[in-house]
Amino acid sequence: MQICAYIRCWKGSGSMGHEHGHAHGHGLSGAADRRWLTIALALIVGFMSVEVVIGVLANSLALLSDAAHMLTDAASIVLALIAIRLAARPANGKYTYGYKRAEILSAQANGVTLLVLAGWLTYEAVRRLLEPPEVTGGLVLATALAGVVVNIAATWAISKANRSSLNVEGAFQHVLNDLYGFIATAVAGLIVLTTGFARADAIATLIVVALMVKAGLGLVRESGRIFLEAAPAGVDPDALGRGLVDIEGVDEVHDLHVWQITSGDIALSAHVLVRAGADCHGLRQRIEHLLDHDYGITHTTLQVDHSHAVTSSAGAEAQRLLPVLDDHCDDAHGPVHRDRPSSAANAAP
Repeated sequence: MQICAYIRCWKGSGSMGHEHGHAHGHGLSGAADRRWLTIALALIVGFMSVEVVIGVLANSLALLSDAAHMLTDAASIVLALIAIRLAARPANGKYTYGYKRAEILSAQANGVTLLVLAGWLTYEAVRRLLEPPEVTGGLVLATALAGVVVNIAATWAISKANRSSLNVEGAFQHVLNDLYGFIATAVAGLIVLTTGFARADAIATLIVVALMVKAGLGLVRESGRIFLEAAPAGVDPDALGRGLVDIEGVDEVHDLHVWQITSGDIALSAHVLVRAGADCHGLRQRIEHLLDHDYGITHTTLQVDHSHAVTSSAGAEAQRLLPVLDDHCDDAHGPVHRDRPSSAANAAP
């Protein structure tokens, strides 16, 4: 008996078959990511401790806001490190995808903390715009310049990790926005030092807030798309479906779903109807090749059945392709939903 549907199965050893033909390299990538993130964490925590003391002495909201941002930087990196370890755990009976989406949870948490911190800093900046306190410009400038150097080093370290991971990108955006903050603070300190314009400190904070909101919204939006299992950016399911139907021998594709398990790990499932007598296994391989070559999708689950034309009293033009069980595919592969011939004819163009 020859079965057309492509079904993942349990191997004789008791482990679930992995149908992908590519090497993941998650372990190597995860170890490298942890190393670079740990270097960035050490730089940030060390400088943050110094900055809090100087910010209090200089009475600078910009410095204290940078220190608060660095605290969230440190938290985001710790969260990213935890998520990387969780994501490396193998799949089990309850979590069939493993813990890969722990990294997406981490990215979403990083986005939310950026937005919350932006809200608090906006409040403080507006308050200081209305009643500007005395700011020690020289101390602010010196500390901010040192912060620029430290954050450049931390940003460089995280950039060496795998930024295609939304988890790593979340930590990167935290540190990058902190770098912007130090640059703005240095400019504010120079203005205060040379002109005495104390409101420059609060204005610099608001500039950083705008950058934080942009980065935070981006992380929340992208992680939300993955949790809602939206089609990945750059993949148009309609165009993809049309491309599959264009393959010679494929009559219809429906129940097409494309989603991301985690960053860069795209999955697809579909029910494919092929012409009666066609080599459904060969067509399935052609479809997989197209998905891999054109879209980079290697995690596929395809149910392939033969189809035949059903006509009714409406005439030969009113046809509907429906799965059938013939001598080539004589067992049902999961649920088969069939329209009545009359309904199919009425629905046909």
